[in-house]
Amino acid sequence: MVRALSLAFYNETRKGLLLIWDYKLSMMLQIAMFGFIFVGLTFMLGDGRLDPAKATPVLVGYMVWFFASLALNDLSWNLMEETQTGTLEQMYMTIAPTGLVVLGRAFARFLFSVAMVVALGGGLMALLSMKLSLRMEVLVPFLLTLVGLYGFGFMIAGLALVFKQVGTLAGLVGNILLFVNGTLLPIDRFPGWLEAVVRTLPTTQGIVVLRRMTLENQSLIEQWMDGALVYLLVHSVAFMLAGWVIFKWCERTAKRKGTLGQY
Repeated sequence: MVRALSLAFYNETRKGLLLIWDYKLSMMLQIAMFGFIFVGLTFMLGDGRLDPAKATPVLVGYMVWFFASLALNDLSWNLMEETQTGTLEQMYMTIAPTGLVVLGRAFARFLFSVAMVVALGGGLMALLSMKLSLRMEVLVPFLLTLVGLYGFGFMIAGLALVFKQVGTLAGLVGNILLFVNGTLLPIDRFPGWLEAVVRTLPTTQGIVVLRRMTLENQSLIEQWMDGALVYLLVHSVAFMLAGWVIFKWCERTAKRKGTLGQY
């Protein structure tokens, strides 16, 4: 059984990689678009100047938001595309859980996203003379942040099974995250009530921890002792569990109503 599930995940990931490679021009255009947006944002935040001191903290949050926008869209878009083409019900004929199939496709996009971030982030750092303290231990809060992100993505994917068209919702949530999760402005500058609210969002705490480690050169142990990493761990696991529960509940709802494959 485990071998069958692993094979299903591998096949979906491989299929996703092949499809993305076939449309690699679109990926290159996305890199250019996100790069242009970042330069434009830092230009405005720097009062008409590209100030590396102001751009560097924004870069950390912007890269997290970049992954967030992909995670929120990919999981739901895969299901909406299957529904539109009339092949969604075929996914439920396999022994693999649908969530695993969707996650395999999203993982393919994630691998390409990593390559995009390396190219985009490296290019921007060289262009604007920005410096970050990048160490292997930085991967821990980064991966924990992704766990919470994909949990939130499963919530929206579940809604796609019931309501079919949720692309606007995914875009709305992504835009909200850009402006209130600390991407452009540290959350400690927010009013107290707003800071408390945005700390519940799936990317906020990850950005806080990543900034401390890459800009202030704090260690992973310091973040754990401070409680920041503990909160990120609990928060991300809670989002993943909640996302999976909501996804399965929406799945059962669509099956019960007989609208799983309808569009």
